[in-house]
Formats: sequence, structure tokens, C-alpha cells
Amino acid sequence: MAATDRQPIQDLDPPDQPAMRPRGSGGLGLSGKLLLLTVPLVMIAASLLYVPAIANFWVNRLNDRVAAANTAALVLDAAPLGMVPDSLSRQILKSINARAVAIKMGQQRRLLASDNLPTAIEHDIDLRDMTAWDAITGSFRMMLETGNQAIRIVGPGVGNAQFIEIVTDELPLRQQMYRFSRNVVVVALIIAALTAGLVYLALHYLFVRPMRRLTASLVGFHENPESAARIIVPSQRSDEIGVAERELSDMQRDLMSMLNQKSRLAALGLAVSKINHDLRNLLASAQLLSDQLASVPDPRVQRFAPKLVRSLERAIAFCQSTLSYGRAQEAAPDRRMILIEPVVLEVRETAGLASDATIAWVAAIERGLAVDADPDQLFRVLLNLVRNAAQALETHASSGDGGVRQIRITGKREGAVAILEVSDTGPGVPQKTREHLFEAFQTSGRPGGSGLGLAIAAELVRAHGGDIHLVEGTIGATFRIVIPDRPVELLSIRNERARA
Repeated sequence: MAATDRQPIQDLDPPDQPAMRPRGSGGLGLSGKLLLLTVPLVMIAASLLYVPAIANFWVNRLNDRVAAANTAALVLDAAPLGMVPDSLSRQILKSINARAVAIKMGQQRRLLASDNLPTAIEHDIDLRDMTAWDAITGSFRMMLETGNQAIRIVGPGVGNAQFIEIVTDELPLRQQMYRFSRNVVVVALIIAALTAGLVYLALHYLFVRPMRRLTASLVGFHENPESAARIIVPSQRSDEIGVAERELSDMQRDLMSMLNQKSRLAALGLAVSKINHDLRNLLASAQLLSDQLASVPDPRVQRFAPKLVRSLERAIAFCQSTLSYGRAQEAAPDRRMILIEPVVLEVRETAGLASDATIAWVAAIERGLAVDADPDQLFRVLLNLVRNAAQALETHASSGDGGVRQIRITGKREGAVAILEVSDTGPGVPQKTREHLFEAFQTSGRPGGSGLGLAIAAELVRAHGGDIHLVEGTIGATFRIVIPDRPVELLSIRNERARA
């Protein structure tokens, strides 16, 4: 993982920068917080289960007393004439933890046995019509009381008896309920500990460890975003964690690529800044010499001297514009209606294709086609596209592929839109470079290429409010340039006509 092998980075921050923010709070992490949260939640669930459990325990113990009393009643009632020795009746009452047992048969209530009857009965508990709520309130009432009160329990009888009554002490039953509650608490604690441990381990391996991995990758990438070793390697998980890992990896790669492009652009700007001064001086000297050539009376010199002067002026402008592109400050176009045919002819001569018989040149432009554009910027756009086409054809020919080598420029007007196309019969644009075709440093595949030609062309076309794109499904590569005319204010036209 990228975060485990990172080395300390020194001397990267200037002295006046604040210290790097701490990477962790030093307190409980997600695992510890999860553990502390799970234990009370399990205890709350156990307490909710305790309420019906203790009520059920209380009712069962009362039913046990009634069942034992019914058995004792059968023994006592079976004695001849109800004559049971006092010692035997006391033993029977002691065995069922009761002070008295009575039954009702018909209209007669009969006391079967008694021993040390209390002076008063504190509570009556009738099991024949007890509801769940009565069981809950009765159990908690008994647990919250103190002392040893006498209670009377009424339950269904056996045989011909309508019901049976038992008088017993409350303290032994309360003590049993205390022991049951203690056992429930111990079991709940054990279950809570086991559940918290299992939940902790499961969530730790499923969520906490991947989150720590994501966090470590973010920290490491923050320290050195230009290092490919700091990019997280996504796992094969298909859940949200896996999606987060893959998205983070893609984001880190895109950001690293962007930073590398910015570094190359900064290096280009620095290099152009260094050579710009000397190169402009050399071009200025060459321009002075070309001005002197213009005075030579030779017809051939008179023919080529203006083109040489114009080429030197463009070279000086290109040098300055390259520096401007490094600062992303391209000049606004100086638009006017210009004929496109002279611009195309000058592009051919500047690209050296007028004397190159190996590459066929086809210009299919509507007669008198005018474009509302900056002539110098439009010249630069077409020159970049033509040079790219010529270099593609040369590369294609050097690889041994035959076929016709041709560059074709077409132009037409559709309403208020001028459409120009530059096509060639070369190998075309590779599929992998089409996504970033008009981005800087993305499309240069030849030695010495800067990868700026199409980026500059796209920027100049968009400055005119137009569009440039690669036409799909053609032989070689075909670039279409669409430049709309500027909107015209009707009021200004009316004023001009009125003045005319």
C-alpha cells in the first residue's frame, strides 16, 4: 500500500508556511467508538427483553405454588373426615412454602391446613384472569417492596374445586426473582461482550481497515501528489468501499496527470522566457536584412521579399504568442471579413507544400468565400492542421505504406456560418488519443513534437465563437472548423444606410 512505505519529505514547504496539520486526533478511532457503541446498545436490547422475562418468571413461580398447593389439597382432602395430624399438615405446608391452603367447592370454602396465619394479607394475586400488563406491574411491584409481607394467591383448582387459595410469604419469591435478575444481567453482559467483539471484528475487517487504507492513501498522496507510488491500488470489492477505492484511484491518476501537464507547461514557459529575448533580436536582425532586400530591383527578389518579410513578422508574433500561451493569455481576435483563398495559398507556401511534388494539394473552396475572422489567427489554425497532416503523411510513407499522399482543404458557407475542412490520406488519429485530442501535451506522437498545435488551434477557433472537431468515418484524418459570423446590430445598419 502506498501509505506504508512513504518516506519523510523535507525542504518542500517554504520556511514561512505553517506546520503540516496532524494526521490523526490521537483519540479513539472508528473501531474503539464502534465497540463503545455496541456494548450499551446490546445492554438496552437485553433490558427490553428483561421486562417480559421477569414477568414470565414471576407468573411461573406463582403457578408452581398453585400446582404444589393442588397436590397438597388432594392429600389433605383424602384424609378420613379431614383429620390430618398437625405435624403432618405443617410438613405439607412447609414443603410448598405456604402458611395456609383453602379450596372452594360449590358454595363452601374449606380451610385444608394452616400454620401461623398472619394478622393481615397485604396483596391478593388472582392468576385466573391475569393479563400481561398485570404480570409486568405485579412482578416489579414485588421486587421494589421490602420486608416479608403475606400474600394470597388464587388459582384454578383440581377435581370438583372451583379455585384454590394459598397464603404465603413474599420474601422467598422476591429473593428468587433477584437471583433470576442477576443471572439475566450476567448473561446479558456475556452476550454483549461476545456480540460487541463479533461486530467489532466484522466491521473492522469490512469497513474500518478499508477506511484506514483510504485515509492513508489520501495522506500519502497529499504529501507527494506527483508520485505514482502514492496512488491507491483498488481492490476487487463490488460494494461502496470498492467504488470509493476505484474513484479515488482514478481521481489521483487524473490529478497526477494534470500536475505533470502543469509542470511541463511551466517548464515550457520558463524555456520560452529564456530564449524569447535572444530569438526576437535575431529575428529583428533578419527583418532588417529583408527590408534591405526589398530595395533590390531584381524581379525575383521583388516577388519573394514581401513574403519573407511577412514570414519574419509572423515568426516574431509566433514567438510572443507561444509565451502568451504559456500564460494562457491569447489575444482577442481582430475579426473582419476576409477572403479565404489567399490565406489557404499562403498556408501552402509557408508549409513548403507548393514545391513538394510528393504530396498532392487539393483546394476545393467556394468562389469568393469570405470568413469573418482574424486573418493571422486563422492562418495559424490552418497552418497547424496542414503541418500535422504533412507530418502524418511523411510518417505513413516512412513506415513503408503506399497509397496516394494528399492534403485537401474545402470551404463552404451555410447561411451565417463558414465551414472549413482539412483532410489527409494518412493513417488517421489513434483511438486512444481522441479523448484528449485538443488538450495540451496529449497528442504529440512524433520526436520533437510539443503537443501544442491542436490545443492552440482549438483555443483560437473557440475565441471566434466557433468549433473544431475530428470528423468520424473518413479516410485518414479530417478536421472540421466552423466559424459563425458575428451578430449584426440592425440599428447600426439602418444608421449606415441612412447616412449613405
